[in-house]
Amino acid sequence: MKSGVEGIKNVFIVTSGKGGVGKSTIACQLAMGLAKKGLKVGLLDLDLCGPSVPRIMGLCDASVQQCPEGWLPVVADVVYKNIFVMSIAFLLKEKDFAVAWRGPRKNSMIDQFLSKVVWGQLDALVIDTPPGTSDEHISVVEKIREYSSSALRGAIIVSTPQRVAICDIRRQLTFCTKLGLSVIGLIENMSGFECPNCKESLYLFATGGVEALAKEKAIDFLGTLLST
Repeated sequence: MKSGVEGIKNVFIVTSGKGGVGKSTIACQLAMGLAKKGLKVGLLDLDLCGPSVPRIMGLCDASVQQCPEGWLPVVADVVYKNIFVMSIAFLLKEKDFAVAWRGPRKNSMIDQFLSKVVWGQLDALVIDTPPGTSDEHISVVEKIREYSSSALRGAIIVSTPQRVAICDIRRQLTFCTKLGLSVIGLIENMSGFECPNCKESLYLFATGGVEALAKEKAIDFLGTLLST
């Protein structure tokens, strides 16, 4: 089996301007949606300081195995047997351990996740990145281009409908432009919730801001999701 990302056909980066918008959940849902179509999918949790993918995928007690080629990702067989998950949470001896690393060490870890994990032949790799615009984002884009430039498809940006969150999207879009990273589309998450009794959709905030921004920037609007 191949280690690194050379055998991966498509790489999708899921990001957000701020935390708490459901970015990691969207990344997991995207991976599961692709797997449901019969694709072989990798799911990489690059939120080093706040890894939540293992919990979302029901893999809190999982750990990675070492082989001569590198780390073997965890198979999420509780959902679909064709999703392969990697997270720093699998490498921590204590689940409550706080990762307080400076940039160079984070960048080294990102490089290892992209070059030393035995991903094998994948149809798609979904990468959950930290919120905001940081050194980690620059590192992951540069490393993917270095190892497999043709596989990088672009970024999916997740936001909630609040004005503050939408302002953060604008900064995220500027950041993607500076990196030369194409934006696949925007998602408005947690727009409201469905009443469990009458099933009516109730909206706590003004909606449509993310869609309007997508139209303004000529970017695809991928849809609106309610809280569940």
